[in-house]
Amino acid sequence: MPAEENGSAVAGTSSSGKRHDALQLGPRRKARTTDPLVHHGRHFGRSIHALCNMHALINNGIIRIGERAEDSEEDFTPQEQREHRVFCALLKSVPGLEEKLMSANSEEDIQSIAAMLQKGASSARSDDTKSLKSAIIDWIVPPGEPLMPPISRNAKTGRGFHHEVTGALLCPAGLDWTDAEIKDKLRSGELTVPGDQWPLFLFSSYAYDDKDPSKGLLQSSILVKTFKHIFTSPSSVEREAKATRSGNARIHGMTGVTRGSIAYAATQARFALSSSGVFNRNDTITDSERFYNSILEYLEDPDEADDVNHLMAWWNRQVFPNYVPNSRPVSKNSALAKIKAKRAAAKQAALGNIDTNTS
Repeated sequence: MPAEENGSAVAGTSSSGKRHDALQLGPRRKARTTDPLVHHGRHFGRSIHALCNMHALINNGIIRIGERAEDSEEDFTPQEQREHRVFCALLKSVPGLEEKLMSANSEEDIQSIAAMLQKGASSARSDDTKSLKSAIIDWIVPPGEPLMPPISRNAKTGRGFHHEVTGALLCPAGLDWTDAEIKDKLRSGELTVPGDQWPLFLFSSYAYDDKDPSKGLLQSSILVKTFKHIFTSPSSVEREAKATRSGNARIHGMTGVTRGSIAYAATQARFALSSSGVFNRNDTITDSERFYNSILEYLEDPDEADDVNHLMAWWNRQVFPNYVPNSRPVSKNSALAKIKAKRAAAKQAALGNIDTNTS
């Protein structure tokens, strides 16, 4: 019986019976398309929140905009309010998501949506962890200066507090890496470092000022390079940013940094410098989840708004040179400024005439 009638083709032949040469490249196949939810989940994890439980976030969000829509803001805990802000950011970042959720026919449909978004966030984190493991080695010493002893690009065992350079970068702010006793305790694990005890590499010039603890915070060269590697392309790290954007930022229409993207870059850089081999949010040694959340908490703290706004402006100058803030003032001597002044004067004169007539 012919192969076609049997429902299968003979190896090395097409369904039409034509034989293909097995020692030559076959026809180019179309790449399989990624589910749009996975695509958007990748950017959500990088730029808004990297370590959330997507299913719980969506379920809680649906309840909030559904059966609890009439509740006042005061009825929710600060944590619930924060969760809802993240949920709203998710709806805004994924086109058509709210309609998908509202039209879901079952809990299984909602689980499927959450699973796709979670898959995207997890796969992006995995890809970035893998690529940064090698790339960060080039950034921890000045250009042209050899790293002694050398660090393997494909292994993590020689990093962290086991290496002089990475150890100094990961040393908690306020501790002296040159103190032999502190160094030994960090290397042996006798001195554990919780995630909210931030390392020196987060600070500009890797210097911490105990009298001004926010000075240079989140402004280090390693952090900027990590951000560019992830968001604008690996090739943009060592060259001046151009007007056109590329990489993940361009794909997702990202034109400015977000608080989540800075926290994400910091978490990825810290892990790349560490000796841990597998990124695990519940790992008590690297304590990555606590570290990430502590950075995000600082950046979202209303009491730190002035410093954080200046920090965000600094970041946009580093990464997105064409960034234009929404509240950019009009130049004093521009045509637009004069038009606005003329309009304001006309309105004022009109109001004066109304007052005169009514009196």
